Amino acid sequence: MSAQLFSHSQILMAGVDEVGRGCLFGPVVAAAVVFNFTTIAQLQDIGVKDSKQLSVKRRESLVTEIKNRAISYQISYASSQEIDRLNILNASLLAMKRSITKLSVTPELCLIDGNQKIPDLTIAQETIIGGDRTSPIIAAASILAKVWRDQLIVRLAAKYPHYDLENNKGYGTKKHRMGLQQYGPCFHHRRSFKLG
Repeated sequence: MSAQLFSHSQILMAGVDEVGRGCLFGPVVAAAVVFNFTTIAQLQDIGVKDSKQLSVKRRESLVTEIKNRAISYQISYASSQEIDRLNILNASLLAMKRSITKLSVTPELCLIDGNQKIPDLTIAQETIIGGDRTSPIIAAASILAKVWRDQLIVRLAAKYPHYDLENNKGYGTKKHRMGLQQYGPCFHHRRSFKLG
């Protein structure tokens, strides 16, 4: 099936990735981004790679370039409360499924970062471990999700100043944990995670 799909230059493929899985604060955010097969090579040419290997400024500038080349893209999330109810893996898969199902076009193949397929997805999917490092289409999704989530956390940092969110983006840094010890968790903290 995959070999036939890849041989057709006009095939619509979606890269899908999530960010924020290991955070103590905020949603897990997923992006799905659709390109036709011939456009994917351009992603490497413009410098698309794993979002963790790019500076904040470079990620932000790539967002516009990715969106301009994409046929469709969508960003969705699962809230802290959904993470607590479902667990982080299932919440991540839910966020990814939401992104895919909200796309304005239906891709013929979804490339999913990781080793877990999305349950009850009617579209063909292929999982790639370390896909954000090896697949430019997944890396494009990781950049969209990362920038969107970081900007959300910076906005929330103004409302919740005790946790140094602007700098840690919700991860469990020393300052974040000190804020939790002093002020306790807020609405957006994941109660099912070890916050102490």
